[in-house]
Amino acid sequence: MDKWLAFTALSTTENLTNRSKETLMPNTDPEEDYKTYSVVMNHEEQYSIWPEGGATPSGWNPAGKFGTKQECLDYIQSVWTDMRPLSLRLKMKQMDERQSNGD
Repeated sequence: MDKWLAFTALSTTENLTNRSKETLMPNTDPEEDYKTYSVVMNHEEQYSIWPEGGATPSGWNPAGKFGTKQECLDYIQSVWTDMRPLSLRLKMKQMDERQSNGD
């Protein structure tokens, strides 16, 4: 096997293995439960959480919910029931109205 291919294959395998470990291993930060988060929403009505105390990222606005990470994620799960971006929902609604009007 070519040395370059062998190196690339080894590097890719190591990266996948490390990525899998990161994905499967829960966050064990002992301060994680004590941090306060803010629920933020963008112009497409998509939600995320952001650590409280820092500047809200560009393109996102506070949604008015603060709490632990789990409280914020539970809130998002209860209010974000349609994962489609707002622009897609509006376009689909417009298409449905046209169809029902016979256009």
